[in-house]
Parts: sequence; structure tokens; C-alpha cells
Amino acid sequence: MAVKVEINTRNIDLSDRLRDYVTKKVSKLDRYLDVLEEAKVDLSYAKAARDANDRQVAQLTIRGKGVLLRAEERTDDLFASVDAVLDKIYRQIERYKGRRWRKRGNERVFPEAEVEAVADDADPEETIVRRKQFMLSAMDVPEAIEQMNLLGHNLFFVFLNADTNQTNVLYRRRDRTLGLIETEIG
Repeated sequence: MAVKVEINTRNIDLSDRLRDYVTKKVSKLDRYLDVLEEAKVDLSYAKAARDANDRQVAQLTIRGKGVLLRAEERTDDLFASVDAVLDKIYRQIERYKGRRWRKRGNERVFPEAEVEAVADDADPEETIVRRKQFMLSAMDVPEAIEQMNLLGHNLFFVFLNADTNQTNVLYRRRDRTLGLIETEIG
């Protein structure tokens, strides 16, 4: 089963050569991890980048059953950016596979995350400048911690708790420990 590849561009024209190159490279990812279903590639030209060598941006997000990996790379050549982002994803896949197989082998136990309430100090005059939508995958807390680390999200991670069927937020506290916000319908 090949990975379904979706390519989006911003501030650049997508040539047939570039489309074929990206599709060929990205569709082979399921050879490394067979649960992958789709890949989203975002290619853009960042005019405002300080360094001219950081203007060609490639972002790659791959999804599969229980897997969500993301990487971004900036170089002066779009083909080089695609290659570099694929290298990052390969490393993330290897790390993911290693953790999965080690976890099954010795059944190590993750410490329970602390629950801490967060006060809402938002200014009512602030406006929302960007909205994002994403699919929530059901997972337990140890899987969420693993996904948070794999994705490189240092501050927070939103997930659907498989045990409670509620939306939870895993976040990193100032002392580098983790907190867990468990939602409740009131």
C-alpha cells in the first residue's frame, strides 16, 4: 500500500519535475513504517527570511494508524529542502520504531503525569490570527508523551484519551516535568 501524497504550495509554482520528485520520494515512506496512510507536503518560499539560504521551505506531515510525525527544513534550494526534511522524517521513524519495539520487549512503565489546572488570563481584546484543525487520534498517556517528543512539540500536545474518551492536553511545565489537563463536559 503506497502512501497517499498531498502537495500544497505557497508563493511558488509547482513544476512537473518537482511534483514527480516529491511524490516519488514521499510515497516510499511506507517501506520504513507500514502503518502510514497519508503524507502532506507543504512547499513555500519565505520572502521575509533573514538569510537567503533559508527561504525555500519544505514541511512534511505523515499520518498513519497511531502515528503522526512532522518535520520542517529550510535551505536555498527546494529539492535540497525536500531531501533534508525526508532525512529528518527517516530519523523520527527509526526513533519511533525503536521505542515501540523496546517498549514491547521490556514493558517499561511511564510515570503518571501530574494534573494541574491552568488559569485563563487571556485579554478579551486579543484576536485570533490563525486557526488550525487536525484529527485527534485515540491514544493513552504514554503514547501521547511519545508523540509529543517525536513531533518536537515542547510546550503542549492535544490528544483523545483512549481510556476516558475525552480530549486531554499534555503540557510541559516550567520545571521541565509534564502536566495533564483532563477535560470534562460541564
